[in-house]
Amino acid sequence: MSEGYLKEEHHIFRKSLRKFLEKEAVPYYDKWEENRMIPREFWLKLGAEGFLCPWVDEQYGGFNADFAYSVVLNEELERVGSSLVGIGLHNDIVVPYLASYGTEEQKKKWLPNCVSGNKITAIAMTEPGAGSDLANLKTTAIKDGDYYIVNGEKTFITNGIQSDLIVIACKTDSHANPAYKGISLLVVERDTVGFKRGTKLNKVGLHSQDTAELIFEDAKVPVTNLLGEEGKGFYYLMDKLQQERLIVGITAQVAAEEMVRMTIDYTKNRQAFGQPISKFQNTQYKLVEMATEVEIGRTFLDNLIRNHIEGKDVVTQVSMAKWWITDMAKRVASECMQLHGGYGYMEEYPIARRYRDIPVMAIYAGTNEIMKNIIAKNLGL
Repeated sequence: MSEGYLKEEHHIFRKSLRKFLEKEAVPYYDKWEENRMIPREFWLKLGAEGFLCPWVDEQYGGFNADFAYSVVLNEELERVGSSLVGIGLHNDIVVPYLASYGTEEQKKKWLPNCVSGNKITAIAMTEPGAGSDLANLKTTAIKDGDYYIVNGEKTFITNGIQSDLIVIACKTDSHANPAYKGISLLVVERDTVGFKRGTKLNKVGLHSQDTAELIFEDAKVPVTNLLGEEGKGFYYLMDKLQQERLIVGITAQVAAEEMVRMTIDYTKNRQAFGQPISKFQNTQYKLVEMATEVEIGRTFLDNLIRNHIEGKDVVTQVSMAKWWITDMAKRVASECMQLHGGYGYMEEYPIARRYRDIPVMAIYAGTNEIMKNIIAKNLGL
């Protein structure tokens, strides 16, 4: 593949990252899945090697890397396993809010720790009664002197257990009309009075990725932790969702590529009726169809990445990629498991884990149904 946006330095970075992951992640990944947690020590190792938020400005500990470095990071993390999604979320979804909308004082306080791995981040939008419908979220933040008093609940929060800094979407003006103009972003720190973590959620897949409920009961958040301006939270969220959904597309694409690769290898070695099952026409047709879809996805995705790097508005196309590539990855997971036969249902085969991990990609970062709503609106329908 000739991605175009990848230069020699990016290939060197990939080689270094892959070597690091083969040593520090691959041998332990099964244990992390069993323990239902990625150890904080791994985050610190990532930070020490420059694999956390490399795009951050040098004055805050990063090295001003372009988005192509983020692409490489998300691809290589996904090749190890989908449960490393929380690292990509920290790197390219949450910390960009701090860098873009934080004051100089906030950036000096938080960004170096995000780069080093000393602070793990999360973003809390989804609520028990409000997922895609952000304008109707119920969490409130009422200003009281030097603090906001926060009340509400968040759920399905990636990095919810381990996070030290949580960007929460909340209502600072419950009477705003339209409602979305009352939404603001606050940064909640680990030891905030009145903040606690609820249940660590028991998911179908992504087992080592900690996902949790967050509870705010008269939580006291300093007014200095307001991110950007009051009432601008919805606009900030909309501004960053293009990159968030692009990241999901990248991980789904890599997952599909990995599943096709491992299934081709399996079918070449699995014997039935005196020959490798890759020799059967049905197997060949299935693999050809999947390989074609994967190639189409990669071509579309690489073009989107180039446009995103150039700063173009590709919200419509990113929404297309997010729903189509994640749906494609779900189809690939199902077909690849089928081609593995009974062994595909066994946990020791990685296709079984992929089969469990992939479906949620069509749900988080905005469901695929919401993606189609966005596309329809932008098509003038």
